[in-house]
Amino acid sequence: MSKLTHLDDKIWFPPPEEAQEDGLLAYGGDLSEERLLLAYRSGIFPWFEDELPWLEESLPLWWHPDPRFVLYPKDLKISKSMRKILEKGQFEFKVNSDFEQVIRSCQKIERKDQDGTWITNSMVEAYSNLHLSGYAFSAEAWLDGKLVGGLYGVLMGKVFFGESMFSHASNASKFAFIHWVKLLESKGIELIDCQMHTPHLESLGAAFVTRKKFMELLNQFIPQLK
Repeated sequence: MSKLTHLDDKIWFPPPEEAQEDGLLAYGGDLSEERLLLAYRSGIFPWFEDELPWLEESLPLWWHPDPRFVLYPKDLKISKSMRKILEKGQFEFKVNSDFEQVIRSCQKIERKDQDGTWITNSMVEAYSNLHLSGYAFSAEAWLDGKLVGGLYGVLMGKVFFGESMFSHASNASKFAFIHWVKLLESKGIELIDCQMHTPHLESLGAAFVTRKKFMELLNQFIPQLK
């Protein structure tokens, strides 16, 4: 097992192959725009975890799991029941109409088998800054003038890196996700990074690829950072 890298103020990451078996690659550093963009371009994403005894303070943990869970937009699956919901027009789909409310809702939503949230206030601030810079997007489901579901993530080149989603009404997050995937496909986006497996995303067509394949896709679909 390789030794975990402790990042400092320098903007860099170790090679993905140095990640632990669970995908943990490094810890420390900051959530600056420059570091986050390098991370995503390198197939790395940040997460916080409070239950690591060796971690003396709350620092970002940087992950590069193998295999990786992804969705090709062309492989999106829509169930018959979901098609009826889409046809009914119950929800209204919007993009970036209230990014902060979306990420705050993802932060506060209670999740099964999870105590607390990995979306810290510093994460909210960092991704809000990415949003202002044109990299982070929210896809939203509205009902009677209220935000009831949605997701947010980072868009680079022809790849969308999904971060989190929430739902306050049945099927609201699925509604937003399906509309967002269709919109991305119409804009020429080739890949959606779902990061980790969930039955919810699997039902929508996501599947595993190897780390090697994932990096080949990133190199194909995202321009090199200058």
